[in-house]
Amino acid sequence: MKVLITGGAGFIGSNLAKRLLKENCEVRILDNFSEQIHGTNKSLDESLEGVELIVGDIRDKDTVSASLNGIDTVVHLAAETGTGQSMYEIEHYEKTNVLGTLNIIEHLLQKENSVKKIVVASSRAIYGEGAYFSKEHGEVFPTERLEKDLTKGAFDLRCPHTSEFLEPTATKENAAPNPLSFYALTKQIQEQMIIMYSKILGISGYALRYQNVYGPGQSLSNPYTGIMAIFSTLARKDQRIKVFEDGKQSRDFVYIDDIVNATWNCISPERQGVGIFNVGTGIPTSIVQVANLIVKHLESGSEIEVTGQYRIGDIRHNYADLSKAKEDLSFSPNVAIEDGLKKFLDWVTEQPIPQLGFKSSLDELSKIGLLKKSSR
Repeated sequence: MKVLITGGAGFIGSNLAKRLLKENCEVRILDNFSEQIHGTNKSLDESLEGVELIVGDIRDKDTVSASLNGIDTVVHLAAETGTGQSMYEIEHYEKTNVLGTLNIIEHLLQKENSVKKIVVASSRAIYGEGAYFSKEHGEVFPTERLEKDLTKGAFDLRCPHTSEFLEPTATKENAAPNPLSFYALTKQIQEQMIIMYSKILGISGYALRYQNVYGPGQSLSNPYTGIMAIFSTLARKDQRIKVFEDGKQSRDFVYIDDIVNATWNCISPERQGVGIFNVGTGIPTSIVQVANLIVKHLESGSEIEVTGQYRIGDIRHNYADLSKAKEDLSFSPNVAIEDGLKKFLDWVTEQPIPQLGFKSSLDELSKIGLLKKSSR
């Protein structure tokens, strides 16, 4: 089986490529080595010897067509992923995430090809706030938090009918999409395009809604994504770690090996069909808890400051319901956050401390009114 991984030089792609080589697949990678993600590095990891590399951009039709030649399965990972950055670099995100996906589909529609399956990396971001539980109304899906509440430091969601505080609960794949950032909107469009055209083309198509992915090998220099990378860099410098809101907002952090396993389960030749799956742990962890774990493990002198700041487009809670993935994809996560975080931080301490442009990224958000301070 010959597999193309778009964005394959990145964190998820390079780890997936290693697995594919072990499964005796032929692997081709298309990547533009974006400086925001890769820094000055323009080469594949040494462990990927034998992988064919095409250096090029997913936005270029001819490059995409060339990369698809002779391919059986496409794993489409190439994307910009910064939630906050997407709110003002709109055209860049649209061209990379939407037009890039369109280039793949148009090739499959218009040109003779051998592609039988396509797997796209979607995101939990398409759910927005996702599912919550009301004592009176059961499962509810709040649309978004109101800025008038955020300004007052009222970060938790209330039932629109009774004003009771809502409890977050696991979100299933059949929840209605409610993207609250432009990034989330592009991921929704990506997955809908892949699912729609897989059916039209009569090929297998899968959209995997990854939760917050972390682990050894992720970019430590990208100031727009990856709070574990950002927090660990600050902790290594003994600098203050600033946590938005009240720190109690939570995410479902999933280790890279679990992501690779779920993705392989879709790529495997035995798997045929069309489907959408959550990929996470099904367990929420608060952001302030992550910060504390990092400081403790690194024995850092960093202080953790809960700032009361909030970003437009951020959600309060979201974590995955894995029932469908367990039943239909034979996927169950194996790595708990305490174990995964230790592996990640052990790797981090072996890396050079990067120059982190996190402050400048926050300044950009503040300048255009996307990062604000509550009165709390």
